[in-house]
Amino acid sequence: MKIFVAGATGRVAGEMIKELVHFGHYVTAGARRPDKVIRLEGVTPVHMDLHESTADLSKVIAENDAVYFTAGSRGKDLLQTDAFGAVKLMQAAHTVEITRFVMLSSVFATEPDKWTDPNLINLTNYNIAKYFADQWLIQNTDLTYTIIQPGNLVEAPEGSGKIAINVEKSQPNSIPNVARTLAYIADKDNTFKKIIRMSDGETPIAQAIDSI
Repeated sequence: MKIFVAGATGRVAGEMIKELVHFGHYVTAGARRPDKVIRLEGVTPVHMDLHESTADLSKVIAENDAVYFTAGSRGKDLLQTDAFGAVKLMQAAHTVEITRFVMLSSVFATEPDKWTDPNLINLTNYNIAKYFADQWLIQNTDLTYTIIQPGNLVEAPEGSGKIAINVEKSQPNSIPNVARTLAYIADKDNTFKKIIRMSDGETPIAQAIDSI
């Protein structure tokens, strides 16, 4: 597949792009600083700014088979980037007839009654932004989406390759495990129109996702 990645210089995106290439996909990596995008064969960096109009974003993502939204402002620009930026990218995908859309979200972002979880209590504003982005994707588009909702992200030199899904509380997620999970689901039709709540766990990623 030809895959557009929004937010390609982020912590998860860098690892995910490696995995997408490993799985044989071609990546167009969108970022405000394309010079910071990981350099790999099969990866084309392009300039993308989520503050731009839907029409401008449509031109950037055209001629791809799927869009991944992995952008995040780390709390500095929640409305323009994490919420409205995501919505504009969905609208752009619709405009250029891209149907596959993968969203990196946050565990329980669509379930406000669970935001009192001790690991989420300080992330309320972030989860509000993700709530509206996720709900827009579900309720207001006809995109073939998958929403990945990990708990708190943990730096790690490599992942275990094992996860848990359908978790009932926020638990740590190594960035390499999240990245590989995102890459693995690119063309998995059993994940279409699904929210996948995840954490590090004991089940190999492929086995966990294939069981959905």
